[in-house]
Amino acid sequence: MKTWKTDGITNILPEEFYALVARNREHIAKTFPVTLAGCTDFESTVAFLLQGAENVENGTYYYFYPRDISSGKLIGYLVVKNIDRHVSKCELGYFIDKDFQGLGITSKLVANALIFCFETLLMNKVYICTSTTNTASQKVALKNGFVQEGILKEEFKNGDGLLEDIVYFGLLKSDYII
Repeated sequence: MKTWKTDGITNILPEEFYALVARNREHIAKTFPVTLAGCTDFESTVAFLLQGAENVENGTYYYFYPRDISSGKLIGYLVVKNIDRHVSKCELGYFIDKDFQGLGITSKLVANALIFCFETLLMNKVYICTSTTNTASQKVALKNGFVQEGILKEEFKNGDGLLEDIVYFGLLKSDYII
């Protein structure tokens, strides 16, 4: 039985998103620097979510928020970003609350996002970039049919401000199996 559901940005309250980020600040410190910088306090989180709603309206980003059904609390975040409509590709970025890791939620959240990307956005390719040390995220990519295409050197500035290598995973629509 599924113990979580997915909400869109219009159903997210700033206080609950701020609480999710605050609970996971150490957990996501190196991998989500933009989110952390945008959610340093309640007021900045309000602005972050308002910008997010505008991004959705403009079709430049899309957001999916898993919510635990029994407690009602937010337990993660997935963003469809870097949408290139000319090449028909986009990137997925995601994290799950540290207390909900290892339950398969992230893998299913990514699977649902793939349906959205390929069927609604009509993308030809979806990609995921992970830290070389983030083996859990790499497993999520592989479980969803992504193929490691390479390692990009000093491609990402982490939360410490250091450039780090990333593992690039891609999935073409022609290789996608529901």
